[in-house]
Amino acid sequence: MKSPLLSLPGAVPAEGADEGVAAHYGDLFREQRALADGTGFVDLSHRGVVTVTGDDRLGWLHLLLTQHVSELPAGEATEALILSAHGHIEHALYLVDDGETVWAHVEPGTQDALIAYLESMKFFYRVEVADRTAEYAVVHLPAGSIAEVPKGVVVRETPYGRDLFLPRADLESYAEKAGPPAGILAHEALRVERHRPRLGFETDHRTIPHELGWIGSAVHLQKGCYRGQETVARVQNLGKPPRRLVFLHLDGSEVHLPGAGTELRLADEGPDGRKIGFVTTSVRHHELGPVALALVKRNVPVDAPLLAGTTAAAQEVVVEP
Repeated sequence: MKSPLLSLPGAVPAEGADEGVAAHYGDLFREQRALADGTGFVDLSHRGVVTVTGDDRLGWLHLLLTQHVSELPAGEATEALILSAHGHIEHALYLVDDGETVWAHVEPGTQDALIAYLESMKFFYRVEVADRTAEYAVVHLPAGSIAEVPKGVVVRETPYGRDLFLPRADLESYAEKAGPPAGILAHEALRVERHRPRLGFETDHRTIPHELGWIGSAVHLQKGCYRGQETVARVQNLGKPPRRLVFLHLDGSEVHLPGAGTELRLADEGPDGRKIGFVTTSVRHHELGPVALALVKRNVPVDAPLLAGTTAAAQEVVVEP
């Protein structure tokens, strides 16, 4: 779904998973600094919007999600995963309940598969699931923003800012009042700085929540009876995940960033050494320079210098080995 805000001055369209919104509006670092200072907004209108209504909505979702939501207070934001039977991550949902409806935004293009799964699990529960992507656009206001939120708009308030479920018809008029726009690249740079994983970026077909630090924030360990729960409990109680998320400081003298999928090796083994991981997201940060998130084998020494392709990289621990 192509955003009307791509017509704003300086807008450069994003590619890949974020196609449909602006990568930036002409000045990546200025946009990052604005978000870090609590000004401006990010157009996330390409993300899917799914709602669940009905008297049983919270209890029903509690049975399906990794998060404890049966008694989720109205207005309290949370995030949750849906796992496969083997505990692999299939969906990530960013939720809030407004007292009558659970609102969730999800990765672009994943809402159809999510809704199909939810519909298959309705049984006798009094719930209705709907795709609201055509009607509502997600807009992100950074932490500290004093931008006005229109009356009646559902808001997810988090430590990182507010996600607004804005009527799509109001997107252009709201943009005129919400301050300078920031592109998805600025939003991604701050996400990487905060070590926050993203479905389809830090995940592959075999990722489990422990590898990415999603235990706690998206996975509640004091509940069971959801698909994949056995794997979560077994790894938590009896073992360690095979991989772990790391934050990389990259050699700033390189012109090109090592892209997603770039293989990681131990620096002392050189570029032909054994593969010990791969880059998931790389960005240029306005203060930190070139940085990245990556997945490495759990037993890689935390102080070992790495090579991302041919680029030198230093680790910062995100998930403990």
